[in-house]
Amino acid sequence: MKIGLFGGTFDPIHWGHLRSAEEVREAFHLDRVLFIPASVPPHKQRQDATAALDRLKMVRLAIAKNPGFAVSDVEILRPGKSYSLDTLRDFARQRRNDSLYFILGVDAFREIGSWKDFQEIFPLCHMIVTSRPGCGDLLKLGDIPVAARKLFCYDPQKKAYRHTSGTRLHFLKLTDIAISASEIRARVKAGKSIRYLVPSGVEAYIKRRGLYRSARRGE
Repeated sequence: MKIGLFGGTFDPIHWGHLRSAEEVREAFHLDRVLFIPASVPPHKQRQDATAALDRLKMVRLAIAKNPGFAVSDVEILRPGKSYSLDTLRDFARQRRNDSLYFILGVDAFREIGSWKDFQEIFPLCHMIVTSRPGCGDLLKLGDIPVAARKLFCYDPQKKAYRHTSGTRLHFLKLTDIAISASEIRARVKAGKSIRYLVPSGVEAYIKRRGLYRSARRGE
């Protein structure tokens, strides 16, 4: 099987996440896209981050009607910070007969040089770097972190960059949907509608659980 691995905080998951995953699934003919909510994101240290189980439940609600989507709680069950390398190693061991595709936005890829042992990620999976609204053009080989650049060469047949291990690095332009989780949290805190920014089930869950409201709201 061809499996896409789509990690993130998903705080909350929204239509931008879902549409991006669907376009990647279709473009690369993936059998399944696994959404992987992070427990403790290494690069995002918000003190008011929503509990991991709430974020996991919102993802489950959001993807329930798409048979091409699934969710993994591997990072939530694993103690400590949610390093992508650890997650990819887990999947590489468990799914030896599957082709793994790690999905990340161009903004995250630009920072990959600061990730834990990032050079060890490339042999574990193919990588799909997607466009993000407001993040400029997609990158090219010259923009790959210097420490990894020499490990890639362009494969014109696959229209991708090939790593020395045989895995490939792809770039994909997506439909620009300028929705941000921080905007959604701010709207909830201000008492504004988030209808059509998130699936209805996620909207109802946020209301029911009182997520993202100011601690002083209503006083």
